[in-house]
Amino acid sequence: MMFRFFVLLVLNGLLACVVHAERPNFLFLLVDDLGWADVGCNGSDFYETPHIDALARSGMRFTQGYAACPVCSPTRASIMTGRHPVRVDITDWIPGMDASRVKDRKFEHVEDRDNLALSEVTLAEQLRQAGYQTFFAGKWHLGDVGHLPTDQGFDFNRGGHDRGSPPGGYYAPFKNPFLPDHEKGEYLTERLTEESVQFLDTRNTEQPFLLFLAYYNVHTPIQAYDKRIEHFRTKRDERFGDSPTPTIAERSGQSRARQDFPDYASMVAAVDDSVGELLQTLERLGLSENTCVFFFSDNGGLCTKKTAGPTSNLPLRSGKGWCYEGGVREPMIVRAPGVTQAGSTCEFPVVSMDFFPTMLDLAGLPLAPELHADGTSLVPLLKGQAQIEHEPIVWHYPHYHGSTWTPGAAIRDGNWKLIEFYEEGRAELYDLSQDVGESNDLSEQLPEQTAELRRKLKDWQQKMGAKMPQPRQLD
Repeated sequence: MMFRFFVLLVLNGLLACVVHAERPNFLFLLVDDLGWADVGCNGSDFYETPHIDALARSGMRFTQGYAACPVCSPTRASIMTGRHPVRVDITDWIPGMDASRVKDRKFEHVEDRDNLALSEVTLAEQLRQAGYQTFFAGKWHLGDVGHLPTDQGFDFNRGGHDRGSPPGGYYAPFKNPFLPDHEKGEYLTERLTEESVQFLDTRNTEQPFLLFLAYYNVHTPIQAYDKRIEHFRTKRDERFGDSPTPTIAERSGQSRARQDFPDYASMVAAVDDSVGELLQTLERLGLSENTCVFFFSDNGGLCTKKTAGPTSNLPLRSGKGWCYEGGVREPMIVRAPGVTQAGSTCEFPVVSMDFFPTMLDLAGLPLAPELHADGTSLVPLLKGQAQIEHEPIVWHYPHYHGSTWTPGAAIRDGNWKLIEFYEEGRAELYDLSQDVGESNDLSEQLPEQTAELRRKLKDWQQKMGAKMPQPRQLD
């Protein structure tokens, strides 16, 4: 009897190893504030991203991949949970900008959570339960002690805490409680890459893995990457000389209208160098053919502020903090060996909640719609299908933001996109199939279409219990 029990244990152990071996690994690369137009494969010719472009040529590039919010923490929560930011009650960056800073505002501050609730089941928790080893490095921004990556399903945490920008900047000392300094002056992106490579080299090879690297780049403070800065200064001087950077008025703000800032370009290059090193590590370890790679950004590039931001998102309008395309459309690449065709492109609109069910599906695990309630598996698209059943995409951003955005919301249904501006009491309507730059407002020409989308947006907000901005109470 004991012998039979032992044999069963051995067989079960071997079966578990086989199952783990058959399941793909996951490498998720999340860049902070990288704009849709900041990569070469989406048209940038000032920034240089050869490794990211090569990843796109080896997998599928999504031309209409959207963040769930035009700022960081809500989108990060949506990736981790497969749930809309409204559903997890994180609708602004943590802790957000106090509305009292805005002169003559019409609305009170909208309160939301300052951490991701422990009751939420994350992608990492779901994969770990299925036998995955889980590693997190970089920017977390979903809570402090008690709500860290290691409290939300990750076995390892290198540098993730509550802060949204690196507290010590991009050069050591980092002043990061979860990333001890190694060498004075070391560069943060290089260090996070080093930690990720070390995990790949020392991981438990009997388990599949989720490696989630969330770069702090290219978030402010804008600090040049010393190894690449001179190249881009020379490039700027040769291409533009003394020509001043053009700007575009955006209500009370200004948008940068040209990619020409060397410091920012060098920070983009630092990310690209890291992507190249990680992909080379997968090759060196023989993991490329069994590792699905995801590349994404948490919101649009910082383009619009009271004075112009560090990047330009043209041909998209505006940037981080805004519900125009420049604030929510992201560079998105997925390489799933045996699933995606090299060099393929997907034009279908998708959103950050979709990553959770997609990764479960790729892992051969059952979908859990009670968890990823607002996400849809993209596997049919990855296999080359032209479209799937997908709910309209909604952005609910009832907060004031330093980009000069005021409370509002937006909905995309098919090619139609409607944006509501609550301070102005009006909405704008665009046909993205004809006007990706959102320059031709059709709301007055098409009042019935405008009213229909406003109704759909309001119905969604009521169904989800979305917090709406309340009129300011004057003393």
